[in-house]
Amino acid sequence: MTSVSLSTSAANALRADAVVVAVAKGPKGLVLASGAETVDEAFDGRLADVLTTLGATGAEGEAVKVPAPAGVKAALVLAVGLGDAAEDGGYPAEGLRRAAGIAARTLQGSKKAAFALPLADAASVEAVTLGALLGAYTFTAFRGDAAKAAAKAPLAEVTLVGGKRDKAAKAAVERGTVVAEEVNRTRDLINTPPNDLFPKSFADLVTAAGKEHGLKVEVLDEKALTKGGFGGILGVGVGSVRPPRLVRVGYTHPEATQTLAYIGKGITYDSGGISLKPAGHNETMKCDMSGAAAVFAAVVAASRLGLRVNVTGWLALAENMPSGSAIRPGDVLKMYGGKTVEVLNTDAEGRLVLADAIVRAGEENPDAIVDVATLTGAMMVALGARIFGIMSNQDGFRDAVQASATVVGEPSWPMPLPAEMLKSLDSPTADLANIGERMGGGLTAGLFLQEFVPEGTAWAHLDIAGPAFNEAAPFGYTPKGGTGTAVRTLVQLAERAAAGTL
Repeated sequence: MTSVSLSTSAANALRADAVVVAVAKGPKGLVLASGAETVDEAFDGRLADVLTTLGATGAEGEAVKVPAPAGVKAALVLAVGLGDAAEDGGYPAEGLRRAAGIAARTLQGSKKAAFALPLADAASVEAVTLGALLGAYTFTAFRGDAAKAAAKAPLAEVTLVGGKRDKAAKAAVERGTVVAEEVNRTRDLINTPPNDLFPKSFADLVTAAGKEHGLKVEVLDEKALTKGGFGGILGVGVGSVRPPRLVRVGYTHPEATQTLAYIGKGITYDSGGISLKPAGHNETMKCDMSGAAAVFAAVVAASRLGLRVNVTGWLALAENMPSGSAIRPGDVLKMYGGKTVEVLNTDAEGRLVLADAIVRAGEENPDAIVDVATLTGAMMVALGARIFGIMSNQDGFRDAVQASATVVGEPSWPMPLPAEMLKSLDSPTADLANIGERMGGGLTAGLFLQEFVPEGTAWAHLDIAGPAFNEAAPFGYTPKGGTGTAVRTLVQLAERAAAGTL
């Protein structure tokens, strides 16, 4: 993975393949952001003019290269856009993350780059660190040796210049590195093909990471699930030759006063089951375990950061496949805890595995429960491909989750749970049906899950179906493929709980 370090050297004096500066859109044209001063001096104060001549405007997402002049030890100057210029010279953390991510992607194949971006404080240092490491991400685990050799390697080393090299800055680099590594762990899991990542192999990875990071891991296999009465997870997984798993991964801190339960949908491949998905909708369904991957990584991050909070992750893992043994529309499942569900659509399977895990997690009396899932196409229709929806049984808790997402730069939007829509989940033969009315399908999915939440427990549901997997071109620090959405929100939420501000 790309490394990040701090240096007190001037931007023009550091030996590197490239030096990265930031530019912005000012009222009278392009302006240089702080950090670029010594590089500008090497251009005799005309760097902004040179970049303007080359077409730079300072717009967000822009990256313009120019050969470095004498006086700059790097061979190349890369200017990345921050958008509108800040009057006070301070730029939002998300803008810095995106600019650093674009720089890292643009410099793929380089060995070392000096990032001379605005580093006003520790928060800026962390933002640039995180953006650079997320932008440098690549996934080549399943390419052949020749393809790996031909591909450009990720930027190997990032050196942050122009800021302080004090204790706060070093801690910011460390935290940014930990979070980035866990987001990238999530991306790796999502991008792994389903013939290599299935319930057992996923559980084995969690077990190994648990040993490495001092986490308590418990894996329920198909026998334990049957004995425990986990009808939802078993029902979804019964059609596959690869049986399901429920994985509990726990982090505890001796000084913690709050406990959070995170629950992740882990459908390692979703064919739709007997309600088979139409052609063109199966190709990316390896990403249907994105919620479980995010939960897993968030628990590991909490441990690595030493947060004063207890965090338990529940990974509901299954393959949803059609076969002679698969559940059928019309079957009734007895869920963990005793409720019965009539399955009207086997492609509405995520809520079935989550429901079992929610009830089980609730038995440990956490202060709050958050589930994360690529749950409904309806949420993508409502919010598009870059925003996830948040539903909750408590407005205050929903606001806390959204505030956490906003701080870390993960776009989200609060969604309602209209009580009148619950009636559409009525079943003539069971306590609930697994689907309701078609319009507002993302909301009825949330209402279904709410029926399994212990009374009085704060709960939030994150439907990450849109942003979990990017099928379009890379942007900012977001690659094509698995994105790692929700990891940073979950970590931030855990930090709020640790600080007593949840």
